[in-house]
Order: sequence, then structure tokens, then C-alpha cells
Amino acid sequence: MKYLKEIKEYSLMQQIYAILFSLANKLQIQGDNQFKNLTSRQFMAILAVLHLPEDETTLNNIARKLGTSKQNTNVLITNIEKKGYIITMPSVRDKRAINVKVTEKGKQIILECGKKGIEFFAKVFRDFTEAELELLWNLLKKLHGYDGEEHDGFEEDIDYKLEIKEDEQIKAIEEFAKLRNKI
Repeated sequence: MKYLKEIKEYSLMQQIYAILFSLANKLQIQGDNQFKNLTSRQFMAILAVLHLPEDETTLNNIARKLGTSKQNTNVLITNIEKKGYIITMPSVRDKRAINVKVTEKGKQIILECGKKGIEFFAKVFRDFTEAELELLWNLLKKLHGYDGEEHDGFEEDIDYKLEIKEDEQIKAIEEFAKLRNKI
């Protein structure tokens, strides 16, 4: 049969798309259950703010980092602000924009969620070796760039904004290592 290879590739692409869609929903539900005071999307929105320079925390930049629309980001930010985890203020750079700042209460909730995330991530990725994690990361970045837009990720260090004590960092890493070897 002609085009057998192409039919197989197309079928694989459909299956990959379907599993990515399903997996995103599954992870969001599990994350929502794990992070009691925030939804997964709210957690990621606050992380996006923390990974942006303070004078660049506009809705557009947060939306770009999250890979969503400005309108969706606005709804997220409004709901998080109602909880007291962030505040919004006019942008100094652009009078048409607003900047978002994480409050002390927001920093505390992110730290709490981060502690819960240790167990969550250890469980989710329990069957992956370090090499597989790196391969998956690189493949997902490649897939994200299908349209020429690179992933604007969360690789930067944000500890300075959260002021995590070194002994707390060590304790968290030790807990993660213990879980990775156990689970």
C-alpha cells in the first residue's frame, strides 16, 4: 500500500496529541488535589510572576510564559488577587499595562505548595531516569517550538525572591532524594 509510512506517522501524531491533551488534564486535576490553597493554574501563574523581572510582570508577559491568552491570565490573576497572594499596580514602563507582585502571603503559599510538590513530582516521574527526564524535556521543548516560538520557561533561579533558607533547601532536596529512591 502506498503511503503506509505517512499513515503510520499521522496516526502516531494523533495519538501523541491525544495523550498530551489527556495528560495535561490529568496532571492539572492531580495538582489541584495536591495544592489545597491554589489550583495548578494559579500556582503556575504565581511562579510565572516570580520568574519575571519585577518591572516586566505584565499580563502579556505572564500569559506568554504560561502559553495562554491575556484574557485567561487576567481571570487567573483576579482570582489569585482575591485570595491575597498577589497585588496588581499600574506599570511604570507602560501606562496601559498593570504589573503583578507576589505578596508575603503569596510567597508563603508558594513555599507550602513547593513542599507538597516534592512528593507530587517524585510520584509523577518515578519511572524516569535522569537521562529520560532530559530527553523528555528536550523533546517537549522541540514540540513547543513547532511554530517557531521558543519556550520561555521557568529555568531561572527565584530563590532570592522567596528567601529560602539554605537548611530548608537542603532538607527539601534530601526529602526529594529519599522519595526518588523509594517510590
